[in-house]
Amino acid sequence: MNKLIIRYSLYFIGIGALLFFLLKGRTPFGGNNSSFAVDPETKITHIDFFQGDKKLSLEKTGENWFVNKNDEARKSAVLFILQTLGEIKIKSPVSSEIFENEIIKKQIDPVKVNIYARRRLIKSFYVYKTGSNIYGNIMKMKASSKPFIVSIPGYEDNIGNNFIVNELYWKPYMVFNLLPSQIASIKLENIQDSLSSFIVSYINRKFSLSDLKKDISGWDSSKVKRYLTYYTAIPFETWAFDFPENEKKSIGLTLPLYRITVKQSDGKEIVLTIWEKWKTENGTRKPDTDRVWAKTNLNDGIFIMRYFDIDPILKKKSYFFAE
Repeated sequence: MNKLIIRYSLYFIGIGALLFFLLKGRTPFGGNNSSFAVDPETKITHIDFFQGDKKLSLEKTGENWFVNKNDEARKSAVLFILQTLGEIKIKSPVSSEIFENEIIKKQIDPVKVNIYARRRLIKSFYVYKTGSNIYGNIMKMKASSKPFIVSIPGYEDNIGNNFIVNELYWKPYMVFNLLPSQIASIKLENIQDSLSSFIVSYINRKFSLSDLKKDISGWDSSKVKRYLTYYTAIPFETWAFDFPENEKKSIGLTLPLYRITVKQSDGKEIVLTIWEKWKTENGTRKPDTDRVWAKTNLNDGIFIMRYFDIDPILKKKSYFFAE
């Protein structure tokens, strides 16, 4: 009898040990369904985003990351997506009813994310983005898996917005990034004060200044040279991806504040157009004194610029003359 008891005891101990090792390290919802985060020790080298027929690739080459193997990626964006991939945690499961109402009925097209360490696929999941901050972080490991609301502890914004299949988002937020030696001419048109407009040219190693019609004299050459240095780094704040298309079109139909045309030494041109931006406070619409709408001739995207960043180049013709 005692031998039988010992035998059964050893049997149950063995079963218990086996279950312990099988379940050790698993997440409350099952590792195969909810292990979204990448091990912090893993060195990610490649991330692919897929949405419908669109694809975007981020790939590390040497110490730098590149977008679709062509353009260097914006460092802050890459650092944040890497942080997101390493720190995302499940906040709560999503019921079938919520997923049906918020995703399926609204025909939300998910972003599939593939993450690689060298050439090895180490993680793959789906991100379902909605217009609601409450449900905007819904993710699944597979299309048939259980959905969860996923977040970064301590980060209040919607992390689903970081999975963007648009290469403009991943490129540096820079309008002008030119050395003075790369600039042949700059034309600044002040639409509301045409008498303040000017053209600065550098031809055959000589500077000239005109008022859009004729050359003028008496200007300070040191101020002209200094003005060209301001174009070394003129950034913008963010893209207006979520701005309604009809409102984007209406901006383009209004009279701009400024138009700046920079002709490079190689013949290429960058045309920056700037419009007044409005904001609503306490139900009242008024001009935004801190920011403007803007776009260039390089693409159709509307972006937001801070006056703090563009003030150095928004000079009047009188700036070039001694005080």
